[in-house]
Amino acid sequence: MQEPTASSNSGGGAGGVRARVLAELRDAIIRGDHPPGAPLSEVTLAETYGTSRTPIREALKQLQVEGLVEIRSRVGTFVRRPSRREVVELFQLKEMLEGLGARLLARRGQVPELDKLRRNVAESELAVARGDADEYARLVHDFHGVIVQGADNTRLQNHYRLLMNQLAYHRLVVSTLRHPGRLGASLHEHRIILERICEKDGFGAEMAMRDHVRASEREVMADPVLGASGTSAENGKEP
Repeated sequence: MQEPTASSNSGGGAGGVRARVLAELRDAIIRGDHPPGAPLSEVTLAETYGTSRTPIREALKQLQVEGLVEIRSRVGTFVRRPSRREVVELFQLKEMLEGLGARLLARRGQVPELDKLRRNVAESELAVARGDADEYARLVHDFHGVIVQGADNTRLQNHYRLLMNQLAYHRLVVSTLRHPGRLGASLHEHRIILERICEKDGFGAEMAMRDHVRASEREVMADPVLGASGTSAENGKEP
């Protein structure tokens, strides 16, 4: 969703700046530009985004509500590192939401989202052949997003968007796709999901998606860095 800008907010320039800063800072954290545990200086961010510290401070407060940052009184603000338990719980929700999305999309029959998924898988095959994990990670994000969008359920989309922000999933995907064999395995799982959706097999599509999410979770939890978040998250210390 495109956030309004100051130039498009007649009489509401400050609101436009706040929305821009919030959206861009959120995206930067999710992409991994600011890694877990990294400090977030209001002064530095204000210089980066060309604004005063007020919209930066407001954006950080909102991101704390969303679970992406942690504001510690008299210490500073840091990118929040979810605990191992939180990652597991978020993946459990992801499995349910995306499984539901695949089932609902399969029931809709021939809709435009199917062509988008077919193109996505075709492009993914090229990315895997090149060993391009970064490009494939982008396509993974789009693949799952199209399925949720194609489910045609506004409540599902809203919950899913918040979940993905909290999980910072793109950062996780980029790391795990560099595991040996994961690129090809992930692509194979996407093909199966697409096949079930095209066959209008709602139950099969849901089960295939759930299997795929669980496989992704196993890769994350097996990663010595990504899966090691534990008490260090609560203490705010690097592992």
